Amino acid sequence: MPRIPSPAIAAAGLVGGYAVARWTKKRPLGGVVLAVAGGVAAREWQQVVGGKAAAGLTAAYVAAFAGSHPLAKKIGAWPAVFSVAGGVAAASWAVTREKD
Repeated sequence: MPRIPSPAIAAAGLVGGYAVARWTKKRPLGGVVLAVAGGVAAREWQQVVGGKAAAGLTAAYVAAFAGSHPLAKKIGAWPAVFSVAGGVAAASWAVTREKD
């Protein structure tokens, strides 16, 4: 079975986590989606580029989630989520592109 690229997993986790939380009106359920996708992405990063880079990308993933909240107050919720998801995907791609 083909692997899903880690940038796509990370972006899907951020977008999917927000979507689930918003549409179900259950924030913890969105948090589960966010955490599971983050864990899968972190495992992929670990396998592809090693522990230090995986830790940095995982920190970026968590920072993107946290940063989307104040950003949403300025540009709106969906634009903020798509912006941070794109940023994390770009960072993941930049770090893993030669190895993935």
